[in-house]
Amino acid sequence: MQALEQKILDEGIVLSDQVLKVDAFLNHQIDPVLMQQIGQEFARRFKNTGITKIITIEASGIAPAVMAGLELGVPVIFARKYQSLTLKDDLYRSKVFSFTKQTESTIAISRKHLAAHDRALVIDDFLANGQAALGLADLIHQANAEVIGIGIVIEKSFQPGRQLLLDQGYRVESLARIESLAEGLVTFVKE
Repeated sequence: MQALEQKILDEGIVLSDQVLKVDAFLNHQIDPVLMQQIGQEFARRFKNTGITKIITIEASGIAPAVMAGLELGVPVIFARKYQSLTLKDDLYRSKVFSFTKQTESTIAISRKHLAAHDRALVIDDFLANGQAALGLADLIHQANAEVIGIGIVIEKSFQPGRQLLLDQGYRVESLARIESLAEGLVTFVKE
């Protein structure tokens, strides 16, 4: 997706050969016009697949997921990472390790929002090692629902997440695929 790649080049900050900071437009401050374009692109890529729900994880996956949900006309469920007084019973739970934060979290969604008849699209901001996507897919499988695909805003293709998800049989659609962050430069996978 050209607009996303240009935004990464213009406003992304390479912190190391493993970490790209995009807090200017995706995961702290949000560029709503770009998010709308991202939602439209996810909708285009997954149209006619019978999606009934979009599943994401708080917090950075919410904006692109909501925009895709708006375009597809389906509800969005975000998995919570923290215990809540209002979300504590009758939950699907999974564990997720965050590469960026180097911590493990338990994520959860209410059983009342996801059922066996659902056809779910997972959307997340980054794909590195694939753990967040696998955790979300696990929640969907616990409901005996179907994972239609996994939509990623930015994929770090030099890390093993894509291959891990493909090996599990998931369709992966990434809007920007980064080949390298070496020497402080972003290079994209040529497709």
